[in-house]
Amino acid sequence: MSVIGIIPARMASTRFPGKPLVDIGGKTMIQRVYEQAKKCEALDAVYVATDHPAIADEVKKFGGLVQLTASSHENGTSRCAELLANLEKKPEVVINIQGDEPFFNPTDLDALIACFKDSSTQIATLVKHIEVAEELENPTVVKAVFDKNDRALYFSRAPIPFNRDGISAMSYKHIGIYAYRFDVLPELVKLPATELETIEKLEQLRWLENGYTIKIAATKHDSNSVDTPEDLEKLKRKFNL
Repeated sequence: MSVIGIIPARMASTRFPGKPLVDIGGKTMIQRVYEQAKKCEALDAVYVATDHPAIADEVKKFGGLVQLTASSHENGTSRCAELLANLEKKPEVVINIQGDEPFFNPTDLDALIACFKDSSTQIATLVKHIEVAEELENPTVVKAVFDKNDRALYFSRAPIPFNRDGISAMSYKHIGIYAYRFDVLPELVKLPATELETIEKLEQLRWLENGYTIKIAATKHDSNSVDTPEDLEKLKRKFNL
């Protein structure tokens, strides 16, 4: 199975402008994400899809593959789709790797790729069991419920499934990394916004509302995403950088 990883990276983050180029222990964030992705031996190639020449120059500087993409993309999914469209040889699976996760675990990519051994898998993503009650109530932590075949039923910022006794064995949070079968990704970006997506502000609900299936893989590795400068300082302290 041929698989590529694509790291969408834009300069104009609302809460953290220039985020891909911030220094983390002597390396830029985009370099750290790229190097983590390259540790996954199942990937045939890793690309950065960016809207800014400075990011492209940085990727070339450390020897990575990069393509400039339009600045008009609303999300990483559509940016990945543009890069895929520009590739002469199409892979069977595309992984959308978050550009603000400089210390993600590369084995999580293997877990996503394994989902596509099932020929019916269209999209795959990760979840982690919620172990802290505050996360269940926190609307910035997206919750996921899925069926007995590990297919997503719903994602929400609300605490689902509701359990009056607190955290249950079915309380999972979504780890926002996606993989797509190559012919599905171009279809997804053509879909208009849906009502549930608009209410929850969750892109994946658009896919579910349109009948696409999302395969779920579980991980024990937590997210270390950087959304703000404060997040970056916490991360540096966590990893002694």
